[in-house]
Amino acid sequence: MAKLADAAHKALSPSTYECDLCRVTYGLVRMKRAWRDFVRALPVPVVFLHRDEFQRRHPELANIELPAAFASRPAEDLSVFIDARDLRAVGNLEQLQSLVSHRLRDTQPPSG
Repeated sequence: MAKLADAAHKALSPSTYECDLCRVTYGLVRMKRAWRDFVRALPVPVVFLHRDEFQRRHPELANIELPAAFASRPAEDLSVFIDARDLRAVGNLEQLQSLVSHRLRDTQPPSG
C-alpha cells in the first residue's frame, strides 16, 4: 500500500516529492533501467540506504542534509561525495549520471 501511495505522490505532485534522488532515479514503482545499468557499471561498489536506514547506521552524520551520496575508503570515515544541494539541482537522470561521472573522475588518484 505504501508503494501505491508513493507512486501516486510522484505522479500527481512530483515537485513536492521528498527525495530528490528518488525523483530522478525511479519511475512510478521501480528504479529506472538506465540508472540501474549505470550504477552496475561504476568502478566502485554502491549501496543505497533509505533515510531511516542511513540514520540508524550512521548517527554520527545526523547533521548532514539528505539525500546525499557518500564515499567510503578503507580506514576512513564516510565523506560527502555529492551533497543534497547538488542533488536538488539535478533535473534529470542524464545530469545525475554526468555529475557522478565527473565526481568519480575528480576523486580518482592520478595514474602513473
